[in-house]
Amino acid sequence: MSGALGVPRGARVNIASYLPAMAAQRPDAPAIVFPRGRARDGSRTSLRCTYRELDRRSDQIARGLVDYGITRGARTVLMVKPSLELFALTFALFKAGIVPVMIDPGLGLAQLKECLARVEPEAFIGIPPAHAARLVLGWARPTLKRFVTVGRRWFWGGATLAAIAPEPREVEPVLADTQDDETAAILFTSGSTGVAKGVVYTHGHFTSQVELIRETYGIEPGEVDLPTFPLFALFDPALGMTTIIPEMDATRPASVDPVKIHEAIADFGVTNVFGSPALLGTVSRHGAANGVKWPTVRRIISAGAPVPAATLERVHLMLGEDAEIFTPYGATEALPVASIGSRAVLGETRAATERGLGVCVGRPVPPNDVRVIAITDEPIPTWSEARELPVGEMGEITVSGPTVTRSYYAAPEATSRAKIDRDGVLVHRMGDVGYFDAEGRLWFGGRKSHRVELRETTLFSTPVEEIFNTHPGVFRTALVGVDVGGERVPVLCVEREPASKLSNAALCDELRALGKEHPHTAGIAQFLVHPGFPVDIRHNAKIGREKLAVWAQERIP
Repeated sequence: MSGALGVPRGARVNIASYLPAMAAQRPDAPAIVFPRGRARDGSRTSLRCTYRELDRRSDQIARGLVDYGITRGARTVLMVKPSLELFALTFALFKAGIVPVMIDPGLGLAQLKECLARVEPEAFIGIPPAHAARLVLGWARPTLKRFVTVGRRWFWGGATLAAIAPEPREVEPVLADTQDDETAAILFTSGSTGVAKGVVYTHGHFTSQVELIRETYGIEPGEVDLPTFPLFALFDPALGMTTIIPEMDATRPASVDPVKIHEAIADFGVTNVFGSPALLGTVSRHGAANGVKWPTVRRIISAGAPVPAATLERVHLMLGEDAEIFTPYGATEALPVASIGSRAVLGETRAATERGLGVCVGRPVPPNDVRVIAITDEPIPTWSEARELPVGEMGEITVSGPTVTRSYYAAPEATSRAKIDRDGVLVHRMGDVGYFDAEGRLWFGGRKSHRVELRETTLFSTPVEEIFNTHPGVFRTALVGVDVGGERVPVLCVEREPASKLSNAALCDELRALGKEHPHTAGIAQFLVHPGFPVDIRHNAKIGREKLAVWAQERIP
């Protein structure tokens, strides 16, 4: 059995080893460019950090953390905004074999406290507001022993990063001899479909992800990336790309200022953009209306939710002839699983999606082994207890491969529900439904938990919603189920397109008529217009259908 691609299980692997390798190959090339604001003439100013400087600074921090008492294997909360310090700290932790714990602050205070209590961290590295919240709210109080402040220390104790890792300071290079299956980090899921879970990543998982992303998308050293999701930015130094840190609130990608994105791409010759569907929607609307062009961009990678075809069309108006938008399918637990390009979507699969056949997410990324099994909400300990489905039949998507993580931290029940043993091979249950077509392409049907089981049939969210999303008066829709007189009834929640002039009643009448044109939506009679769907904090694209179901239940007699 192997972990990272071509690396036997148990071999020496450290994800941070990419950084000194890049520092040796391209020492003076910029690794990170961080915006500082505007000069008097209106031009952008920025800080630049080369690969050599990032490698040296992360060595200084790694040595300082170890000397301070944060040692190999220590679970360490990292709450630092996108910055030069975030990159240097992350690579320092990897170099020292310390385990960073990364949680989206947008999860909400209750979930944050629960997640931190479960992971039992030993150290906390954060900016002053994070430390203040930790003290006031009692985050992980019983287990935390070491504290590092990125910025000025106040009354929360511990040390500052500047004190434990002063500059200039010459230190020997640091690179722990971690193994392929040794824990590298704990990354929490978005919590959009329940309580966020801590996914245990090994150094082998990260290394495999870097290689799969590089091979799948043809990324080359020397490219310039604008990553609008901070976690993805951490791959850039390993891929040899220069990171341009965008001027935006990473927790509100849908509210990004398009002008700042356009300026960054033009000023720095960006070749790669990573953005959520919500961000691309906002930026492409502005771009299409103002004739904006991105001639240097070779590819855009978007994840977190399917990208609407209308968004893909608008983005293509800004790109050159050879550029493309790629939408990898996956999850925090396994990424990338499958991938498809925008030209295939617009030219081949869009029409089927609009007829309610689901969203095509492409072919599995080699060497992933993707299969579809019969739907059940129960644990499946061994593959012999699963029923693999034939081509064309909707079921639960599963995957095995080098990037598939093995467990959730301190959550054995969640792990048992998500993993299957297939003769010694670990299989992850994606929690999504889908099917394969005759050409070997995977089609996504929505989250398994979002299916609506009726007396005589089961409705899946994506095949239903994509029919109604074709209406020009609709921004997006969400299928939920409510109880009426002891019977489950489907309800379609509708978020309007802001420019639409139709009344709510007229819009619902037209949607009802549209639904009757397709067998699986003909029985939907209840339509409710919602002022603005709840969405996840990470991508602003995953709809909070659980909250919508409660809202709809209160409005259906």
